[in-house]
Amino acid sequence: MPNYQRPKINGAIVFFTVTLANRQSTALTDNINALRQAVRATKAERPFGIEAWVVLPDHLHCIWRLPEDDHDYSTRWRLIKSRFARAVPKGNLRQSHIARGERGVWQRRFWEHHIRSDADFEAHLRYCWLNPVKHGFVERPEDWVYSSVHRDARYIGCGSGA
Repeated sequence: MPNYQRPKINGAIVFFTVTLANRQSTALTDNINALRQAVRATKAERPFGIEAWVVLPDHLHCIWRLPEDDHDYSTRWRLIKSRFARAVPKGNLRQSHIARGERGVWQRRFWEHHIRSDADFEAHLRYCWLNPVKHGFVERPEDWVYSSVHRDARYIGCGSGA
């Protein structure tokens, strides 16, 4: 089994991709209020800043800014994922899910990338904005309702061709 070594950088800015176990599912957008509540509850317990967030039916991307004295994003994701999973129907359970007490909603891991520069941040910010366009859900980022693009003044003039 792989031994994942995650960087432990206090105050890091980190881009994430988090995916449902069933890639044909629409559980994230179907249950957006449950996801929002899971994020709110986790943020209240373990604060972090949200620089960008986009939710698609089966996965999400976001950029977080961790507190200056904290590097523990893994616990935050565990809390968000478990709170959401308890609020929605179980997925298709395999023996490994049952053995671990999982509900079969999420892929076990998530993908993270520590932002290294302003250009890296801008590239990942645009990735969040443009992901619904890339997947064919909308023609313009601002037409996707499950995106932080609506609250981000940096978007003005970006256009979907950026």
